[in-house]
Amino acid sequence: MKFNKTIFLLLLAVAKAHAVSFVYVTDVVDIPLRSSNSIVNNPSNVIRNLPSGTKLRILATENGWTKVRFGQTTGWMISRYLISNPPAREQLEALQQNNDSNKITINKQSTHNSELAKQLKDLKKINTNLSIQVSKAKSEKRHIEQTYKDALKLEYANEKLQKRSLQLQTEIQLLQNNGSGGQDASARNWFIVGALVLFFGFIIGFLFPRRPTKNPGRF
Repeated sequence: MKFNKTIFLLLLAVAKAHAVSFVYVTDVVDIPLRSSNSIVNNPSNVIRNLPSGTKLRILATENGWTKVRFGQTTGWMISRYLISNPPAREQLEALQQNNDSNKITINKQSTHNSELAKQLKDLKKINTNLSIQVSKAKSEKRHIEQTYKDALKLEYANEKLQKRSLQLQTEIQLLQNNGSGGQDASARNWFIVGALVLFFGFIIGFLFPRRPTKNPGRF
């Protein structure tokens, strides 16, 4: 039972080691990358020293050592100096860079927002002017429609006046014609009357000759 548990833990450790594809060098000092999984001073098996935060690919783990690849170089490092995530200093620098980038983005967005606000203000001003023009146009339209209605009324009244004027002219012409005919008839009648008087005067003079008056000087 104990043996099975040990196998299970080993398998879990191996699975965990293979699940993490990359590790990072920890601490603030350079950590040596060695050619073998042992510390040898003479001769030295140190290939090179790697600074904190160096990203390494995991190849294998054995007895507290981890076989890693750095670029084209392969070597061993003590496992306790390796971590699954970048060091806090590296994360802080990354966060600082991200923060600086966000500040730049925010400044650009603020500038863009200011430009949009100015454009919106200009659009509101244009919209206000258009509203005023539309209101004036509506007022002018109502004025023109009222003027047109008044013109139609005046035209109708003018037509009535023209008809009435023609009617009055016709009546005046008839009256003038009637007046001229009456004067001619009256003159004719007086002429006839005068002629009759003269005629009857001649007749009377002819039928009743005038008697001679007596001379008062003769007896």
